[in-house]
Amino acid sequence: MSSNPTSSSPVKSTGLHTGAIKPGVAKKDPILIADHVKRQFGGLVAVDVEHVEIPRNAITALIGPNGAGKTTFFNLLTGFDTPNEGTWSFNGKSLAKVSAFKVARMGLIRTFQLTKALGLLTVMDNMKLGSTSQPGERLGASLFPFVWKKKDREIDDKAMDLLKRFKLDAKKDDFAASLSGGQRKLLEMARALMTDPELVMLDEPMAGVNPALTESLLEHILGLKKAGMTVLFVEHDMHMVRHIADWVIVMAEGRVVAEGDPHEVMKNPAVIDAYLGSHQDTDLGAVTGRITLPKLPKEK
Repeated sequence: MSSNPTSSSPVKSTGLHTGAIKPGVAKKDPILIADHVKRQFGGLVAVDVEHVEIPRNAITALIGPNGAGKTTFFNLLTGFDTPNEGTWSFNGKSLAKVSAFKVARMGLIRTFQLTKALGLLTVMDNMKLGSTSQPGERLGASLFPFVWKKKDREIDDKAMDLLKRFKLDAKKDDFAASLSGGQRKLLEMARALMTDPELVMLDEPMAGVNPALTESLLEHILGLKKAGMTVLFVEHDMHMVRHIADWVIVMAEGRVVAEGDPHEVMKNPAVIDAYLGSHQDTDLGAVTGRITLPKLPKEK
């Protein structure tokens, strides 16, 4: 895998795939692989992903119209929901039937479109909740401060370093409920890093964020990659996707309909159909393979 820098854009990773680019194309070094993952709600098929791989040490955007199944797919991969069928693995280890908290401990962390900060706890306390391996959380050990005090100081220092990086250190003693929507997004991203994850999954990180904080969030997402992490994010802002994503995966009606370089994907007819562009006269079901359109007789 190589990187090609440009003067005005972030360094983009290239050479991520092997073979012809198509939905489900193999990656040279995948960190996450999903096969035949399907989720139904009654008669509605929300997710039906035949095969997809997420490249390691790259920023991958998962895009698609509302109702395409992106967030449901996130929930399935991270243990917040259970598929009707399918297998998926992280770093070669199966995640089937693994609880969400165990998935997080394995190094796969996700954030939410609607932030999950605990409003009646301080910003610092929210950060400390994200840490793992605190011996003081065990009932017996909690009775002996000498067992957990050193670790607690280490957690404090790490949380403070992250709050400074995300420019939230001045808010450390404020209740999380007092933060703006953008600041809560920053807090959730900072808290996710308390676990030293390998893969960070961000569900619409820019949704509801004041434009003044957008650039800061972009820089932090790029910073995750620079720190050696892999990023998979859901986003509707195509300008942002083109700017920071190394690879793009497109979902429509629960299926992966296109993959590839951001600029090339935007020209793909399946993507144009998904967003009701110039091919809106073509039924999206035909693109995803759910229906077969009858052939019209040729005019004489």
